[in-house]
Amino acid sequence: MKSFWHRHQPPMRVHSALLAGAGAALALAALGFLGEWTGHLWLIAPFGASAVLIFAAPTAVLSQPANLVGGHVTGALIALALVAVFPGHVWLAAVAAGLAITTMVLMRIVHPPAGATALLAYLTSAEWTFLFLPVLAGSILLVAFAWGWQRLIGGTYPLAPSE
Repeated sequence: MKSFWHRHQPPMRVHSALLAGAGAALALAALGFLGEWTGHLWLIAPFGASAVLIFAAPTAVLSQPANLVGGHVTGALIALALVAVFPGHVWLAAVAAGLAITTMVLMRIVHPPAGATALLAYLTSAEWTFLFLPVLAGSILLVAFAWGWQRLIGGTYPLAPSE
């Protein structure tokens, strides 16, 4: 039972934790303000989970740009295709998430919040425009914010390609 409650994550300095939270808050606020300014949806709940990864664990494999953008686009694309062919079946939201996970694993672009993107797209019967705004545009902006933030604070994002 002890293994269930053991914290495997190494401790983070308070300063680093504050910087992670501040970067995430600024990036998400920017997406929210963009939405208010343009009158279009830019900020979706799965981006909050993405922000945790890219600002608190920027060197994790699941936080990398290909994973974030590719994962969200994959999740949305699969869900939108299911909505187009089989609308209105709540159980297909789970199928959308499962297919998104399978596809992300096979494509090596796993990004856990993208499972929520698939659920959101199916459960709201999103239109195809959802794929481009907020999903594609918003995820690219999150990557850009993370890149800029890490440059500003002296961190590393994204990881350098491995051979």
